[in-house]
Amino acid sequence: MSAPTDNKVEATQAPAGDGLFEHTSSSSSVSERKHKDPSDLESTRSTPAEASAERGNVLAQYTEDQVMQMGRHYASKHGMDSELFARAAAVSRSPQGFNSMPFLSEEEKIGLNLEETKKWHIPPKLFAVIALGSMAAAVQGMDESVINGATLFYPRFFLKNTHRADLIEGLVNGSPYLCCAVFSCWTSDLWNRNLGRKWTIFWSCAISALGCIWSGFVNNWWHLFIARFFMGIGVGVNSATVPAYAAECIPSRIRGSLVMLWQFFTAVGIMFGYVSALAFYYVTDHGVGSGLNWRLMLGSACIPAFIVMCQVPFVPESPRWLMAKGRHAEAFDSLLQLRKEPISAARDTFYQYVLLQEENSYDASFFRKFMELFTIRRNRNGALGAWIVMFMQQFCGINVIAYYSSSIFVSSGFTEISALLASWGFGMLNFTFAIPAFLTIDKFGRRFLLLFTFPLMAIFLLVAGFGFLIDQEANPKGRLGMIIMGIYLFAAVYSSGEGPVPFTYAAEAFPLYLRDVGMSFATATCWFFNFILAFSWPNMRATFTETGAFCWYAAWNVIGFFLVLWFLPETKGLTLEELDDVFSVSAMKHARWQTAELWDDLQRNILRRNIPKQPALYEHQRMAITNPEWNDKSEVSHVE
Repeated sequence: MSAPTDNKVEATQAPAGDGLFEHTSSSSSVSERKHKDPSDLESTRSTPAEASAERGNVLAQYTEDQVMQMGRHYASKHGMDSELFARAAAVSRSPQGFNSMPFLSEEEKIGLNLEETKKWHIPPKLFAVIALGSMAAAVQGMDESVINGATLFYPRFFLKNTHRADLIEGLVNGSPYLCCAVFSCWTSDLWNRNLGRKWTIFWSCAISALGCIWSGFVNNWWHLFIARFFMGIGVGVNSATVPAYAAECIPSRIRGSLVMLWQFFTAVGIMFGYVSALAFYYVTDHGVGSGLNWRLMLGSACIPAFIVMCQVPFVPESPRWLMAKGRHAEAFDSLLQLRKEPISAARDTFYQYVLLQEENSYDASFFRKFMELFTIRRNRNGALGAWIVMFMQQFCGINVIAYYSSSIFVSSGFTEISALLASWGFGMLNFTFAIPAFLTIDKFGRRFLLLFTFPLMAIFLLVAGFGFLIDQEANPKGRLGMIIMGIYLFAAVYSSGEGPVPFTYAAEAFPLYLRDVGMSFATATCWFFNFILAFSWPNMRATFTETGAFCWYAAWNVIGFFLVLWFLPETKGLTLEELDDVFSVSAMKHARWQTAELWDDLQRNILRRNIPKQPALYEHQRMAITNPEWNDKSEVSHVE
């Protein structure tokens, strides 16, 4: 079979309003079709459904009859319903044109219409997947924040009169994230390849739970370091797996909103960590010489991990993972549980398979995929974007507050119990203000949320930092008020932008065959700089004072604005093919275009000048399928 080769189309501008895309259509020649001249099939392209094949769709160069035959071929090869997959293949070629397809039943059209018009037209099993991912995120959040309350106590017993106690405290607090950065995140590809997504989540949570319990039975600082380092094995693998699992199960129309639930429920877990610190604050030692309350704080983080372990057996495996293992009928069964309509499940199964076949490298070795992460421009730019959002999630300064807010508030003038209450308020704001991002991330996009919030985060960190300059004796209420206002407003803005974006963006930035390795790289970046923050803060605060340290992170928020402006392409609402085109543009070209666009927008909106639009940044090339498997599709007969 060969693709049509003589129907070049003039470049046309994308829909008004984005100015980024210029779409062209080109053809790719593949081997000659065995039994029928392609021009005969091409002459059948006449129905409205065929005419509506979408730009950016890899099947758009083929007629409806051709893709239906491809669907039959795929289904017959893997023992599935050939006619269902024939119809599904036509829908996957033109997802918006189903009303013009006479071969679809009325029930199928109603189901597809509900899917298109009702955002939450999803089955119970998909809600179960969402609940699993949400609770797994809470595991991470609670693991992170219980140390906040424990830090008020364990240094008194384990670090008293210890040389460089501030550095040791930072090392102990940051030990799980050190493990994530240097070891556990890089093993997630191995775990996922052999266990699958959901069982990787199960065992990573089991390790996290054991690490939490172990932390409650330690007898010196290095024993606590080892226990928390062990816990990091579970934290790193969990954080690299859950967003990818969610992205592979969730329909693209709600992908951004639901994948970002990872960060939302991480914030919920952080808040529950503060609740645990408050709940156990007044627990007496009961004969435990080095204190019992902080041990219960650390151990309590095992609770959400055990909940996740109970959820795992009741959710389907990732259909993409099953397909990568050659288990296509099981992948379809998984999607039947994750979609409301069989036609939708078959459509997504078929189109996902087509894309995986085009990549033709999802079974490559870890080292080959790791090399291609940096040697191929499309992958390198995706990795750069993921690195920026993950790096800035840490160096915006949020986890300094998450880990040390209690000691920061004590320095502000609070008592210990009041500092824990103030930390709980910080946790409440952290997840409450993630709700606006849940509602806007798929509407306004990832770039917009970051560009809007980074300058505000810088301002509010400066407010908090300069609050420490107010004399505590002369104006204690003014000092407290300014510090709390700065930290709380910073938390609210963070949760609406840089909080939810990174894991969503990282799950989207890599092609399917690189997703595991890409997520390993992205999460290792996040956890490495997380460790740097946790390790360096006690010493930084002692050296720079709180004012200098807060100003340091405020400056990084300004830098983050320009990193996003120059090097972060938008991923909202784009197909895989469009993302390939977006990330294939050179980083320098992207930076120049976005800088010029920022200046043009300032002139249009502030100086009220009539500035023409720039030429489109991305040119989308519509390519035909090149995988030779489809060459013999005409040999599959269709019997009425």
